Amino acid sequence: MASTSEIKNGLCIDYDNDIYKVVEFLHVKPGKGPAFVRTKIKSLTTGKVLDNTWPAGHKIFPVRIERRKFQFLYSDESGYHFMNEETYDQVTIQEEMMDQPKLIKEGEKVEMLYHSEKEIPLTIELPKYVDLRVEYTEPGLKGDTATNANKPARLETGAEVRVPLFINEGDLVRVETTSGSYHERVKE
Repeated sequence: MASTSEIKNGLCIDYDNDIYKVVEFLHVKPGKGPAFVRTKIKSLTTGKVLDNTWPAGHKIFPVRIERRKFQFLYSDESGYHFMNEETYDQVTIQEEMMDQPKLIKEGEKVEMLYHSEKEIPLTIELPKYVDLRVEYTEPGLKGDTATNANKPARLETGAEVRVPLFINEGDLVRVETTSGSYHERVKE
C-alpha cells in the first residue's frame, strides 16, 4: 500500500478491480481547500483511459510489474506472437493489449509488461521510434519542403501515416510509436 505522494508516470496500480498504468499526473495545491492529485490512467487489460482525481494522502495499491524482452515473430487471426529472448518461450497477445500494433514488424524487439504475482502478460511497449519503409504514397515534388503540407503514406506494416510532400515510395521513415506520427526521414 502506498499514498498519492508516490504516484509517478509509469506506475502500475490496482484500481477498481483492474490494473492501470499512470500516463500523466499533477499534484495540485489550490489556494483554498485541500491538495489533490489529478491523474490520467490507462487500463492495461482494456486500453481504456480514465481521468481520475484523488485527495492528497489517499491510499493506492501499486502492482509489481516485470519488464521482459521479447521479439515479435508474426501475427495471424489468433493474435500477435512473441518469443522470449532468454527462454525462447512463445506468447500470444491480442491486438487490444497493444498501443500501436500496426507499427510493429517481424523481428522487432519489444518489452512485455508482466504481472509479477500472477505471471500473466499485460501489455507490449514498443521502442520510442521505429524505422519503416514507405510502401505507397503519391509522388513527391522537388522543392516542397517549405510548407507544412502532408500526404497519406502506407508503410510496410500496413500502417497509414501522414508524411511531408517530399517523401517518396521506398523511403525509410522514422515513426514515433506513442502518437503514430511521422518524425523524420532516415538516411540510408
